[in-house]
Amino acid sequence: MENTKTSKSWVTALIIGLSIVASCCVIALGLSHFRSESVHTISATGSANVDFESDLIIWRGSFSAADYTSKAAYDKIKKDSAVVKNYLLANGITEDEIIFNSVDIWKTYRDIYDDNGNYIGREQDGYSLSQSVSVTSTDIDKVEKISRDISSLLETGVEFESQAPEYYYTGLDDLKLSLIEQATANARERIDIMAKNSGARVGKLRNSNLGVFQITATNSGTSSYSYDGAFDTTSRNKTASITVKLEYDLK
Repeated sequence: MENTKTSKSWVTALIIGLSIVASCCVIALGLSHFRSESVHTISATGSANVDFESDLIIWRGSFSAADYTSKAAYDKIKKDSAVVKNYLLANGITEDEIIFNSVDIWKTYRDIYDDNGNYIGREQDGYSLSQSVSVTSTDIDKVEKISRDISSLLETGVEFESQAPEYYYTGLDDLKLSLIEQATANARERIDIMAKNSGARVGKLRNSNLGVFQITATNSGTSSYSYDGAFDTTSRNKTASITVKLEYDLK
């Protein structure tokens, strides 16, 4: 009986010992795998940028008219609209480059005071109307010249307000793809140099991240960058840039 108890105790101790050894092996293997995963990788961020000139311009403006009745005010703005259109056509803008938006109308009021100068309310004194117009063209020089010199239009009596031109580039999608390719090649080149100088070999790609596009005025510097990506429309000459981060395994 004693021998049987002793034998069972020995088997139990053996099982416990083997379990402890197995657990230690699993933990050691996991730690080894973790160290391997965290240590044997290499990463670098590549960048690319290009200067380019806009090939599309949009110029916007608006004009207004006011009168005591809505009909009289509308007649005025309709007349002004024809004057603006003729001015644009006379300066080389084609009809398909011009868009007139719908007319906005609202009532106007004046303040009323009693004989003692106390404010007693308001009363309607007429109507005010406004209309906006935009010119979209690939002839940037022509539209820039018109936007800078509207004195002859103002001399006709049209109350015209000119906005600053907006500049765009129609080949932006192809330009972005080219920049991604260049930035990716730049990141890989940096990784190859680091691996070579450290005596390691580059393995398979583990991760890649594309940064946001920054389109800024040329020579404006990184101060014009935005966290969500900049998109400048105020400058004719622009710079586009992008970053790409690559992470590889090392052999």
